[in-house]
Amino acid sequence: MRGSRTEARRRRHFRVRKKVFGSPDRPRLAVFRSNRYIYAQVIDDASGQTLVAASSQEKAVGKPLTVATAAEVGKLVGTRAKDAGISAVIFDRGGYPYHGRVKALAEAAREVGLEF
Repeated sequence: MRGSRTEARRRRHFRVRKKVFGSPDRPRLAVFRSNRYIYAQVIDDASGQTLVAASSQEKAVGKPLTVATAAEVGKLVGTRAKDAGISAVIFDRGGYPYHGRVKALAEAAREVGLEF
């Protein structure tokens, strides 16, 4: 029996997570994309804590999910990370293709000054 798209994405994500690990020096920038919103978190996997987070549900963004909205979330998480003293991260695309909204979020975070 064939699996669902969600299961396939989770398998891809587990495969990536075997190699990608966020440390206190370089935390992991994790992206989750739903049909309505996009979320980004900067996570220290050693302590299991979320250091910085941003989503398209926030009042500052508050628009339907488009590439432009994803870019705004990327800028927001990038500025919050810089304010928290984080300059370098490891990008975790969450099993999604590096295209469209995920790519826009990553490039906007790079424009603000995050290195990955």
